Amino acid sequence: GHGSFVLEAVKEGLIDVARSIQVGIRTVAPRDCGIAVIDGYEAQALGVDAVAERIRAHVGEAPAYLTFDIDALDPAFAPGTGTPVSGGFSADQALRLVWGLRALDIRGMDVVEVSPPYDHADITAIAASTIVQHHIQALALKKGG
Repeated sequence: GHGSFVLEAVKEGLIDVARSIQVGIRTVAPRDCGIAVIDGYEAQALGVDAVAERIRAHVGEAPAYLTFDIDALDPAFAPGTGTPVSGGFSADQALRLVWGLRALDIRGMDVVEVSPPYDHADITAIAASTIVQHHIQALALKKGG
């Protein structure tokens, strides 16, 4: 499947599963590779602040990389993705979640799965770029900018 790169990265020791966490998963993933998961239902029940706190506790003070898969958003907020699944985060929830992670030592970040051919009126691109903007703003505030 299109997520098999994670399994390969874990096998090669590129991902520290003890400090990795996936949030918002709404499909069956038979192999979690030892990575902690807060599925979509649990994330919605917990709320953004509690999910951010769980992520911060799990990652701790270790250097981190944040990858944001745009299909974590509900298709109403990000239709331009190859694997839309109903029941995801709203754009507001995603922005608050990224903002809630600003205390982490994030060394890199990306947003993946934006598919322009499916992106009606640039809705998904706007959501993705705003997520990155929030992350950059958080970095600037950390540096006193």
